[in-house]
Amino acid sequence: MRKIALIPARYGASRFPGKMMAKLGDKTVILRTYESAVNTGVFDEVMVVTDSDLIYNEIVSNGGKAVMSKKEHECGTDRIAEAVVDMGDVDIVVNVQGDEPFTQKEPLEKLLKVFEGEEGKKVQVASLMQELKDPASIEDPNYVKVAVDKNFNALFFSRSVIPYPRNKEIKTVYYEHIGIYAFRRQTLLDFTQLEVTPLEAAEKIECLRYLENGIPMKMVVTSYMGVEIDTPEDLEKAAKLL
Repeated sequence: MRKIALIPARYGASRFPGKMMAKLGDKTVILRTYESAVNTGVFDEVMVVTDSDLIYNEIVSNGGKAVMSKKEHECGTDRIAEAVVDMGDVDIVVNVQGDEPFTQKEPLEKLLKVFEGEEGKKVQVASLMQELKDPASIEDPNYVKVAVDKNFNALFFSRSVIPYPRNKEIKTVYYEHIGIYAFRRQTLLDFTQLEVTPLEAAEKIECLRYLENGIPMKMVVTSYMGVEIDTPEDLEKAAKLL
């Protein structure tokens, strides 16, 4: 299978405008994300897809690959789908969020592995999650939680606390959705033909569009402990981790 990573990178993020070009150490967030994805060695190609000349020039001037998106898009998945239309020799597309500067090899290998073998033929889209233990993070709407069935297919994504621990005597496991996910090429292209769904619009979580249209999403547990940069405070955490 030919596997590529596409990194959607919008300059005007609502919660942290310009975060892709914010400095993390001596490099920008988007450049660190790009280099981390390349350095995993699991992809045949890595490319940034952006609406910003600043981001495009940042990647290209540092020897990377980037492409300008032609249209405005509601979400990152729509943005990378535009780039995939003209790529006929791709089997699996991995959406690596541009604000994930600590992308690692092992989680991506586990993610790609679910597409292999007879069982893997049934998988159309998959994503990563990690156990969330910090009570403050569980309550924080910036952390997207996911509930899964016994086969690790997603049941629901929410910024609220799910599941709600009404029975305090039962140990409840919480999972955080990590915004790195993989699609079969045609599934990605089909996604762009689906209208924004009510739950997706309410939660501002694009993965809900799959579930609301009856498309299963396989979830893969990882011990990934990076920092997704949504706020200036996250950038400070990332700087300490760096």
